[in-house]
Amino acid sequence: MLTGLGRTGARRETKLHRVTASPMRFKRLKEDIDSFMARDPAARSRLEVVLCYPGFHAILLYRVAHALWRRRFRLVARIVSQIARLLTGIEIHPGARIGARLVIDHGFGVVIGETSEIGDDVTLYQGVTLGGIAPSVDSHAQVDVKRHPTLRNGVIVGAGAHVLGPIIIGEGARIGANAVVSRDLPKGVTAVGIPAHPVMPRDRIAAQRFVAYGTPAEGCPDPVLATIESMRAQVTALQGRIGELEARLRRHEDTTDERAGEFVRRTADDAPVAAVGDRIRR
Repeated sequence: MLTGLGRTGARRETKLHRVTASPMRFKRLKEDIDSFMARDPAARSRLEVVLCYPGFHAILLYRVAHALWRRRFRLVARIVSQIARLLTGIEIHPGARIGARLVIDHGFGVVIGETSEIGDDVTLYQGVTLGGIAPSVDSHAQVDVKRHPTLRNGVIVGAGAHVLGPIIIGEGARIGANAVVSRDLPKGVTAVGIPAHPVMPRDRIAAQRFVAYGTPAEGCPDPVLATIESMRAQVTALQGRIGELEARLRRHEDTTDERAGEFVRRTADDAPVAAVGDRIRR
């Protein structure tokens, strides 16, 4: 009797979970669509996002594949992710953990690895790789081991950027196009270059707002480039100083040579007079 009651209670609980889960799914779906509308000015309507945006399609199919992955239907989940890859050109491993309101803009060539973790309100552009750098040898020992990056909330990764290894990208960080990041980035910084290094945007207040492709339009002063330019200016000044000293040294040498020649000439002129004087004294 008690077993029957337990089963009935479990069924009711399952039904309640299904009833409450459905509105949550629709809410997340609406949030995903609205996030594309908010971050892409080319999106004219929600229907356009649903029908024409491969990034949205990839996220939708990822949700299905991830649900299957969590329920241990691993092969079916991989098949769904491969179908999504064929349809959208975006490869998201079903084991990755992705938060709410992810936007994959354009999206072709995006790769998100198995142990990647992505927070809320993250934006990825085409060609982005969230990859692992663990060696391919002894792959069995790396199963379920963290190998891919973690992106905190509000991160923006520009087109063609590669974020590699089990690193952490801090909340609100921006990664410029084609950058290669293999070390942790602190919260709120902008990183560019190969390898990527933090730069300071000219307008710090503007940098806190959404920045397409992770690169401020007005540019960022590069501290490494500024250091190189400063060293170049110092080298130029030193070269000018050395040239000036060499010119002064040549003038000094010319003056010395002239004085030595005049002394020799005078000595030569005075030699016969001295000889005549000696004869007279004798």
